[in-house]
Amino acid sequence: MRTCGRQSDVPAPGSPWSEIVPGLWMGGHEFRRRSGQVEYAVVRDEFDLVQTLLRLPGHGPESGVEHHVWPIPDGPLDGTQLSGVIRLAEAAGEALEAGRKVLVRCYHGYNRSGLVVGHTLVRRGGTAEEAIRLIRSRRSPWALHNDLFVEYLRAGLPTVRILEELAE
Repeated sequence: MRTCGRQSDVPAPGSPWSEIVPGLWMGGHEFRRRSGQVEYAVVRDEFDLVQTLLRLPGHGPESGVEHHVWPIPDGPLDGTQLSGVIRLAEAAGEALEAGRKVLVRCYHGYNRSGLVVGHTLVRRGGTAEEAIRLIRSRRSPWALHNDLFVEYLRAGLPTVRILEELAE
């Protein structure tokens, strides 16, 4: 695995969030301005649904915005955590079908959010490879730099969940 967690060699993204496909956004809790200054990304009411995989106080969204929180590590996931990721992807897909604007976020908006967005794209008919390429081209080349999450997407999250539960 290339990296896990917040490491100094992983640069903050150049924007708080990026649109991957129409209505589906991927982002984080901090970003780097053109000046080089790192700034917190605070969600207000820009989105209809916010899915948070790493919750930090004071980062929104405002009350009245639908908010799903499912903290997971940027590392190996157990069956329960994988089930939650699958449910988040299902909810994101349903919201998109209803014409709602969705943000999936984690710390930088690279790995955990990439896993949910990637699975959402696969559920909508894309391949894992297409989803990975699209996420990296729209968010950052650093997106999905967690090799384990890339393997999860390639194997299929339902399959990974079943195998993980069998191993427990």
